Amino acid sequence: MTAKTLLLTGSDLSPEAVVEVARSGRRVALADNTLAVLAASRAVVERYLADGRPAYGLTVGLGPRVVEQVPREELSAFSSIMVRGRAQALGKPLPREAVRAAMLVRANGLAIGGAGARAAIAEALVAALNAGFHPIVPSIGSVGASDLCLMAHIGLALVGEGEAEYDGRQFPAAEALAAAGLSPLELGPKDGLAICSANSVSTGMGALVLCDAELLLDQANLAAALTMEGFRANLSPLDSRVAAARPAPGQVEMAARLREVLTGSALNKPGVARRVQDPLSLRCVSQVHGSLFAALAFVRTAVEAELNGAGDNPLVLAESDEMLSTGNFHTPALALAFDTLGLALTQVANLAVNRVQRLTTERFSALPFGLTTRNMTHVGFGAATKMLEALAAEIRHLAGPVCIDQRTGADNVEDDTTNATYAVSKAAEMVERLRLIVAFELMAAAQAVELAKINSLGRGTRTAYEAVRSIVAPLDEDRPLGGDVERVARELLATGRLSIRS
Repeated sequence: MTAKTLLLTGSDLSPEAVVEVARSGRRVALADNTLAVLAASRAVVERYLADGRPAYGLTVGLGPRVVEQVPREELSAFSSIMVRGRAQALGKPLPREAVRAAMLVRANGLAIGGAGARAAIAEALVAALNAGFHPIVPSIGSVGASDLCLMAHIGLALVGEGEAEYDGRQFPAAEALAAAGLSPLELGPKDGLAICSANSVSTGMGALVLCDAELLLDQANLAAALTMEGFRANLSPLDSRVAAARPAPGQVEMAARLREVLTGSALNKPGVARRVQDPLSLRCVSQVHGSLFAALAFVRTAVEAELNGAGDNPLVLAESDEMLSTGNFHTPALALAFDTLGLALTQVANLAVNRVQRLTTERFSALPFGLTTRNMTHVGFGAATKMLEALAAEIRHLAGPVCIDQRTGADNVEDDTTNATYAVSKAAEMVERLRLIVAFELMAAAQAVELAKINSLGRGTRTAYEAVRSIVAPLDEDRPLGGDVERVARELLATGRLSIRS
């Protein structure tokens, strides 16, 4: 567990901090000035209530019922009714880390003050995170016009209804709260809307996927470079002058990273490369990985805007004593960014699969068929490449964009959707599959290095080779390789034990 407590200010939450809280249990607290910010914005809400001024979700209804006044005697109950009525998600529950990420993102969003929620709401989210209390949130129910139905399940559990997980057990939320030493949250006017009307699920999950994909890009560079070693590739496409001649997005950066991990490799010496021009899957790594680098920059910009922005509707402006209708909950850029990421991941996956195919084909690599020295009764890595093709096929189909799949709801008041949550969840699945492809390539490349009797590996490729061999043995007699691939993916890649900076 990270020792230092993360202070939420509403303005400087990073994707990396989301990972620490979601996965490592880093403790959280509201920054010292947050309570004053929350009090100032809440005072605006209280004045609207006292004056009976119209405000969405406070004194008037939601969605198509925005034209109807909330009966004064029901103002206090409206928040609880709102949460129950909008906890309308279904399907497999979100992973614990996704729920923790969403809770953290919402607490940080409330700290900005734009929601006008009572301080008790942000404090309850922080207390639940620190206590290890996790609402059970079904995964299907958001169309990207805020994660309304998903977030409502978090609100439901905090008030002691629905289901929650604590200490590895799932049981009724009221019992889980008691076990965690927490009390059910009482909702005041606008508090229910403040919890529900937010993109915290898509943003929190997005932060996790972003960090995973950035790490995986480094690991894909290592795998590609190790394949270059075993293939005895021509490194001239990585020359800084080549990259500068047509600096496509990310190409210069990726060429530099690949040169770094290949520092010290015999491939840098004249005459070591086997041919003057290699297949595109080896020759164009910096261009294709560069496109993923550029896509990740787009994703980071979109995620950081959501992490530290007020996506509330209505938005409370304490300085001017106003509550204004907004579209800040809408996330077209976030959805587009993750759709773009999916396409870039697909390009990288295709290239990796093709590199392994070239590596296991004797006429391309000048290495034994299937990377085995056994006779024709053995297949080596040959048949196992079908795993790669299957993974790549799934990635390609998952890459279909969803940000343009428009739906309407709320009696046509909500007549645009972004599907941001689905875009993020699809990207997460693609990252998982690409991680397996990268693990397979590392194994095949390590085998190729041994068969080619390469002694002078680069600084980074030597690290990659040794890391692979610390987990899986060379392939001599044929054996099922799926378990080895999964072990490399789980122990080396998912943990970050192997990276370009190792």
